[in-house]
Amino acid sequence: MVFDVGETLVDETRPWGEWADWLGIPRLTMFAVLGGMIERGEEHRRAAELLRPGVDLRAESARRREAMGTSWMEADDLYRDAVPALRALRAAGYRVGVAGNQPVETERVIAGLGLELDLVASSAGLGVSKPDPAFFRRIAEALDLAPLAIAYVGDRVDNDVRPAAAAGMRAIFIRRGPWAHLQARDGSPAEAAATIDSLLELPEVLAGLS
Repeated sequence: MVFDVGETLVDETRPWGEWADWLGIPRLTMFAVLGGMIERGEEHRRAAELLRPGVDLRAESARRREAMGTSWMEADDLYRDAVPALRALRAAGYRVGVAGNQPVETERVIAGLGLELDLVASSAGLGVSKPDPAFFRRIAEALDLAPLAIAYVGDRVDNDVRPAAAAGMRAIFIRRGPWAHLQARDGSPAEAAATIDSLLELPEVLAGLS
């Protein structure tokens, strides 16, 4: 079992809201523009560029981190079902990993949450980002497993479900967060081996897929 990060394990409401505050952008405006970018299939990180033209986002991010001493993700940002679900899967004998489009710093943060993971990987660390097929190949190589033996759980159809399925993995779609609702309005994507609303559904879902 390998999990995406944002909106799969982590609720990104706080970090996006605080980022808007730091940049002097009203939160409602930031969230509305973010939704528009998702709807149009554009890179969501460009929302801040659109609202603050010319701003050096990398420099602002570094300044914010130095001033506030907070990481993009904290333990309190985990969805309530994340830790119980991961523990249940490990108890059932599954190997569990986390891999998403994240900076290397996120690997350290996740590793420090005490989740007993077999793999913690980021796009920065792997040298390739989703939806590139190489991202999923490197996950399989890191776990020394065939793609078919891996279930990848994510909230995005474009970055998670389709490319994971194309790589030969069992793609599981979790229906939460803005991407999930905007990209799969009709329910379950055709490429998904299963669709869930909570990570706590996974043990039963996986039993049905085996």
